[in-house]
Amino acid sequence: MLAELFSQASLMADDATGISVDSRLVQPGDLFIALAGDPGPRFNPSVRSSADGHDYLADALQRGAVAALVSHRQDVPIPQLETEDTYSGLWQLGTAARARLSGPVIAVTGSSGKTTAKTFLAAALKAYTPPGSFNNHIGVPLSLANAWQQAPAWVVEVGTSYPGEIEPLTQMVRPDLAILLNVHNAHIENFASRAALVAEKRTIFSTLPEDGLRVVHDELGLSGYRFGEHAGADARVLALSGDNMTLALFGEQMQARVPGGGAHRALTLSACLLAAKLLQFDLAPALDLDHNTVPKGRGNVVTASGVDVVDDSYNANPSSMRAALASFFATPAKGRRYAVLGDMRELGEESAAAHRELLQSLIEQQSLHGIVLVGSALAEAWEKLQQENTPEQDAGLPVLAVSAAATADLATTVTNHLQAGDRVLIKGSNRLFWGENFVDQLVERL
Repeated sequence: MLAELFSQASLMADDATGISVDSRLVQPGDLFIALAGDPGPRFNPSVRSSADGHDYLADALQRGAVAALVSHRQDVPIPQLETEDTYSGLWQLGTAARARLSGPVIAVTGSSGKTTAKTFLAAALKAYTPPGSFNNHIGVPLSLANAWQQAPAWVVEVGTSYPGEIEPLTQMVRPDLAILLNVHNAHIENFASRAALVAEKRTIFSTLPEDGLRVVHDELGLSGYRFGEHAGADARVLALSGDNMTLALFGEQMQARVPGGGAHRALTLSACLLAAKLLQFDLAPALDLDHNTVPKGRGNVVTASGVDVVDDSYNANPSSMRAALASFFATPAKGRRYAVLGDMRELGEESAAAHRELLQSLIEQQSLHGIVLVGSALAEAWEKLQQENTPEQDAGLPVLAVSAAATADLATTVTNHLQAGDRVLIKGSNRLFWGENFVDQLVERL
C-alpha cells in the first residue's frame, strides 16, 4: 500500500532524506509521520496521551518537512500521503528499509546495558546506530528507516515491557547476529514469572537458525556463543582491575579497556568483542575504547566545580542498581561519596522487598557520607526500617532528604551538601530523574 502511495508522489523518492515522528525534531528533507499519542491495543507505550501528530503538520512543514504520512488529510500546504493507519505505515517503512541493508545487522536486547552495548559496537565497528534508546514499536522502525545504507554494519536495540513485543520487532530487524545481554527483573510486574520474562527475551533469536550467531550471557543457560565469567564461556572475563579487563576470547587472552569501568560494563564489552569476532571484524578498536564511549545517563561522569556527578539516571532495576553502586564504591573519590537514589519501578509484588534490600545493603556498606531518597517506594522502605532498627543501626545510612519527586528544589538541596572533590551517583527509574533532566539541573547549580 505504501509502495503505491510513494510511486504516486515521485518527489518522495527524490527529496525525502529522513523520517521523523516528532515535529520538534524534523530536519529539512524529512518525511513527517503523524502518529496518535494513543496507538490503541496493538502496542504498549509507557505513556498514552491525547496528543495527535496530525495537529503538528504546520510545525513540521515550517521546520523543513517535504511531506507527511497521515491517516486523514489536514488543511496544511504540505504533500500528504494517506494511509489507514500511520503506525502500520511506519512499520512498513521499517520493513522496507531493512531489505536495503546488506548486513551485518546486529540486534541487542537485555534488561540493562542495551544502549551501552550499541554504543560500544558503533565505536568498535564504525556501525550505524540511531541516537538514544530507539528500542520500541516506534524506535525500531525509525532506526531502520533512517539507517545510513553505506555503513559497514548496523546495530539496533530491541526492548520489551510486556509479553509479545520482542518477536515482531525481531521479525522486522531480521538480525544476522543477536545479543541477549542479561535478564533482570525489570518490568517483572507485567510478566507471569521470571521464566516468562526469559522466554520473551530469547525471542530475539527467533529469526536465526539453531546454529546461527546467538550471543548470550552464560548465566542464562541458553544455547549459543556465550560470554561471562564461567569456565567454558567463549568470551570469558578472567580479571578486572579498574578499567582494565583480561579476557579469554575463544581461548586467546587479551587486554581491553572497559569504558567507565565496572563489572557490568566488562560483561557488556565482552559480549561486543565476541560479536565482533564472530562477524570477523578487527578487534583492535573494541579493545581500546575511549571512556567517553559511555552513553549519557548510563554511568557517564560529568564534572562541575570539582564535583564528579555519575549520571546513571536513565533507568534502574535491582540488578543494575547493585552494579552501579558496586562500580561507584570501587572507583576512588578525592572527597566524600553521596548518592541520590530513586524508586525502581514496574517490580510488582517484588517492589517492597527490593527497595528494603537496597537500603539494608547500604546500611551494611556504610560507605556513603549522605544519601537522598526519591519516590514513594524508597520512602516507605526507609520508614519501615527506621521503625524496626535502632538509631545506631540506621546511622550507617545518613539520609539527608526524602522527596516524592526530583524537583528543582531537590537539586538545590543536593548541591548545598557538595564540595570540590566529592562524587555523587544519580540513579533511579527513567521518569524520576531522566525524564525531569535532574542531572542537568544539578550540574547547572554546581
